[in-house]
Amino acid sequence: MGRHRSDPLGIARLALVGLAAVLLLAVIVVGARALLSTFGSEEPASDAASTSPARPTAEPSAESSTPRVPTVRVVCRADLCPVFVRVPGGDVLIDRDLARGEEASYFQPELDVVLDDASTVEVYENGTVRSPGPAGERQAFSVKRSESP
Repeated sequence: MGRHRSDPLGIARLALVGLAAVLLLAVIVVGARALLSTFGSEEPASDAASTSPARPTAEPSAESSTPRVPTVRVVCRADLCPVFVRVPGGDVLIDRDLARGEEASYFQPELDVVLDDASTVEVYENGTVRSPGPAGERQAFSVKRSESP
């Protein structure tokens, strides 16, 4: 019937299949961790940013007794207010719908803001109210932190 011999390619195939399985598992783990960190960092970041004026810290009180004014503060006045705020060329700080009465404040030196309906929100730039846009109009603008004492 022929000679029986061990096939060297059989071991190599088995090793390649094992390596592929390990790589697939590694990709799944990395993807799951990235996805979970995105979900975990989105809400706490927006909650911390929106509630930071309510919770004074030791650092601002050590500098002065006046409260810190956010670069941008967005307050929702409709049932749903789609808001997008990011650091130019960098991190997205918020990209979601705010509920009526919900607000978000950010203290970064420069921010890009996009409002799907500019009439549904009140926007404060460095503590001053920005004039609302026409109903249903999308607005995109940048805000730089003012250097006022």
